[in-house]
This record gives sequence, C-alpha cells and structure tokens, in this order.
Amino acid sequence: FISATYQRTCKIMRSIPMPSTETTERPFDIIVWGASGFTGRIVVDYMHREYGSGNLSWAVAGRNPAKLESVVGQRDIPVLTADSHDSDSLEKLVQQARVILTTVGPYARYGSELVAACAQHGTHYCDLTGESLWMREMITAHQQTAQDSGARIVHTCGFDSIPSDIGVYFLQKEMQARHGVPARHIKYRTKAFKGGFSGGTIDSMMAMMEAGQKDPTLLKQLANPYLLNDTLRGADGPDRFSPYFDEDFDAWVGPFMMAAINTRVVRRTNELLNSAYGEDFRYDEGSLTGSGAKGFLGATGIGVGSGLFAGLASLPLTRRGLQKVLPKPGEGPTPEQQENGFFEVELRAKHPIDESKNLIASVKGDRDPGYGSTAKMIAESALALAHDDLPVAGGFWTPASAMGDALLNRLPANAGVTFEIVE
Repeated sequence: FISATYQRTCKIMRSIPMPSTETTERPFDIIVWGASGFTGRIVVDYMHREYGSGNLSWAVAGRNPAKLESVVGQRDIPVLTADSHDSDSLEKLVQQARVILTTVGPYARYGSELVAACAQHGTHYCDLTGESLWMREMITAHQQTAQDSGARIVHTCGFDSIPSDIGVYFLQKEMQARHGVPARHIKYRTKAFKGGFSGGTIDSMMAMMEAGQKDPTLLKQLANPYLLNDTLRGADGPDRFSPYFDEDFDAWVGPFMMAAINTRVVRRTNELLNSAYGEDFRYDEGSLTGSGAKGFLGATGIGVGSGLFAGLASLPLTRRGLQKVLPKPGEGPTPEQQENGFFEVELRAKHPIDESKNLIASVKGDRDPGYGSTAKMIAESALALAHDDLPVAGGFWTPASAMGDALLNRLPANAGVTFEIVE
C-alpha cells in the first residue's frame, strides 16, 4: 500500500528528466563530513569494519587535515578538506560524491551552506539534526532547487528520528497488510535505555533556545505540531508535558525529550506519502515510568526536570552555567559504554474500528542510542541513498518517505536495529 502511494506521489516528478548524480565522474559513493568529531569517528570505524573490503568507494572530510589523518591512521581512506562557511570549498567537495553524510552540528550553525551546495549540485545528503526550525528553513529555501537537481535531502537519520519514523512506517505496513486499513492513532513509548547523553544534542538544544530568546516568534513555531508539513494538518494538538496514566500500556507516562522533533518528522512522512496514514492520523510519544505511585512520581519527575531544563536553558546566565557542566560536543561515552548500551521502544497502533485488531511493535537497538546506534543508522542511510533503488526523486524527504523499505531491510541485517510485531 505504501509502495503504491510512493508511485502516485512521485509519478509527476519521475516524468520530468532529472540531472543524474549516478555518474562515473564522481569518485566517491559517500563522503563522511565531520569525520574527526566524536560521532564521525564512530561512523568511520563502522563503515571501515563493515564495508572497507567491499566495492564501496568512500572518503572522509573536514576542516582540519591533521585531525582527519589521526582518524584514518593506517587505513586506506582518502582524506579531503573543506570549510563549513566556505561555499566554494563545499561546492567542490559535494561534486566529488553521490552522498554527503554529515555529523557536524549544531546544523543551524554549521550546516546551511552544505545543504545549499548539495541541493545545487544534485548530491544526496543525510544528517543527524534534531533542529526542527532549521529543517523548516532548509525545506523552504532549497526544496525547488533539490527537485530540479535530483538531490535527495534527508534529515534526522539517527536516533532522531529513525526508530520513530521507520517504526511507524513498519507498523502501518503491517496494519494495512493484515487488516486493509491504516492505523488511526499510533503511540510511541520508550521502555528502556542505557547509554551516554549526546553533547552534540545538548549543544543543538542550547542553540535553539538561544535563537528563541532572540526571536520569541520562533518559540511559537516550535510549538506547532505540524511545523515541518507544507499543507497537511491532522488531528494532533500541542505536545503534552504533564504526567498522565495511559490505559493502553497500564502505566504512567512522562514527556520524552525527543518527541518535539520525532512527532513532526512522522507527520511530515504522512504528508509526503500522500496521507497514506490518513488525514486524521494521530501520533504521540512519551516515556513509560511504570504503574502505581512509583510510576506517577517518575512521570512527574521527568516532567518537572524537562521544564526546569528548558527554563534554565532559555536564560543566558543559567544557559552558560549548564554548558559548563553538561557534556560538550565531541564528548561522549567510552567504547565499552557504547557496546553495553541499548534502547527499547514499544509502539501501539489502533485500528480505526475494531480494537481487537490493534497491533503492537517493538523497536530495539543493540548499542547506546545517542552514539553507537545512531552512527550505524546514519551510515546505513547513506548507503541506501548511494546504492539502493529508492522510489523518490529530488527534494527534501524523511527517512521513511525516502528509504522506508530499504532501511527495514538494512537496519536489522547490519545495524542491530530491529522492528518486530509483538503477538
């Protein structure tokens, strides 16, 4: 059903000749931009370990050649240099690859020129951003250019927001295959996590808070549940931050800090798939804390903590204090912590009429979510953009709308991220 939707959505674009990025003139399938950063190093290690002896042609790139050489070591990986704020160097860089994989954030600070260059030169692109305001800005500024050049631009290819976006895509496919209709409402609930907190994610959140302080209208935009959609509006309202008891899970639920970006991505996917999930589709996310008084206190604590963090991060003085004590970009868990980390999420899909036909899915990752699993997810996304026969042409896409079936094959097979129906 979703494959057919792809064909209907993209039929007009496919009928227009697109400039090809699949040429032998580009020496590399993938360039890893920001390879000397914390996450970039993990991506390089993963790609070399899993694909170093195959037919993949790839390189690393960044601003500092000495740091890049330290990452490469004795491995036979080409090293390229460019600068995030030098458009000429970026344009030369992106024309050497079919796909740019970038881990350099905050993206609003370091990523705009790179997106513009990829859109202009027909180079596919994937990143790890969770910066919804910046994503909206990039879509508005470069959508037509990317369509014209054939560049597929895909944001949020890490823990933000692949478990959410691909999880919902998987569950909707199952609902359609089993019962012939899409689910009218899907709930995403985090169950268990182990892993270090991302300094890059914190830095991105601080950057958004700083921008909101300078321009209060941006905070109103952030609250828009359909910020990333162009036209489609559904049945979802504002994000929920107070604790509540969810009878479907028999547990208390607190806010999930990534929900503000994940939910917007899933809703954009529905729009890009021509409302395949339904025009009145609802989607929300939260963190399970258990039942009884302990669960209530846990959910309340998450809510209070999230509100306190947002309040402190919104003020210049306290924001600087937080930046001194919280993990910084380039800092993260040890290799052992990454290896021992994991995540588990449960999604529940409601049948539009018959509750006996509701479905439950489990999404699991075998590394810490912020780094180990994220690095593998973005690497497989780049490989899908480079090598897989995807059903979309140029433009700004979500992971599920561009690579849904490809990632459902790649992630369980290669990246330790699984999607299963709980019978």
